[in-house]
Amino acid sequence: MHSRPVPRSGGVAIVVSISVVGTLLCARLGDLPDGLPWLVSAWLLTAAVGFVDDHQSRSVMVRLLVHGAAGVLVLLGGFALEQLEVPGWAANLPRVLAILVTWLFVVWMINLYNFMDGMDGFAGGMSCIGFGTFALIGVFAGHSLFATLSLVIALAALGFLCFNFPPARIFMGDAGAYSLGLLAAGFALWGVRDGLFPFWIPVLIFSPFIVDATITLIWRTLRGEPVWKAHRSHCYQRLVQHGFGHRKTVLWQYALMLACAVSALMALHLSQFIQWLIIVCWAAVYVMLFVWVAQRHDPKASATSSLHQG
Repeated sequence: MHSRPVPRSGGVAIVVSISVVGTLLCARLGDLPDGLPWLVSAWLLTAAVGFVDDHQSRSVMVRLLVHGAAGVLVLLGGFALEQLEVPGWAANLPRVLAILVTWLFVVWMINLYNFMDGMDGFAGGMSCIGFGTFALIGVFAGHSLFATLSLVIALAALGFLCFNFPPARIFMGDAGAYSLGLLAAGFALWGVRDGLFPFWIPVLIFSPFIVDATITLIWRTLRGEPVWKAHRSHCYQRLVQHGFGHRKTVLWQYALMLACAVSALMALHLSQFIQWLIIVCWAAVYVMLFVWVAQRHDPKASATSSLHQG
């Protein structure tokens, strides 16, 4: 997506700032919950393998093994997703299934963050908005530690974004993308475990990343493409290639992220009917966005559309 080399060490600054400020605040707040050291260990592990990968690329298998180990550490911390819940319905997962779903969720969030970190200001903006929303939820729920640490992550991402907004002067690299993906998964599971929100709320908050990465992966798999190799077929990449440019595309993405965050915050205090309405509306929005992007990117589709309009 870029025609000139750009330093990709910004993730180091994100990790160091979160580590230093987070440690100081945790020491001051005290009374840390069980499992947090396991989550921190998983986070540092992903950051370490990302840092190594930024300097000397490792094989896909090595990276996946480390990501899988990080998922195991999260599970050891007691963050297993024991219940799936949608408005008006909840189901307890069998222990084995809960472990598998949680592990897959953690590994997928680590990798999808890396997949989506391909445009100036994109992953940094998602982190600011996503963790900023977590911070607000923590404040409203009276969960000071969750709110404080979420705010620390959001502000660390904001500091990085000052240098990464288009045109970017630095990238976060794998060290930043892997670690932020792990934190997004970990804090989502933490919030569910402590009763701050049902699982679908963080999925909605981070849906601009989750939906694009997941649908693109499924589509490439169905077409028989090697999903482990770099590509430029995500929706945001297609828009940039079509001439929208990094700045215009990322600003529209920010609007989408903010809309998701606001609707998730509102949904926590609305009726089950309205919550379902929000879910259905967002599903429809994403379908229309994918169709629109596909038509703009596919000359044949555009020509057909013009012919019908004529």
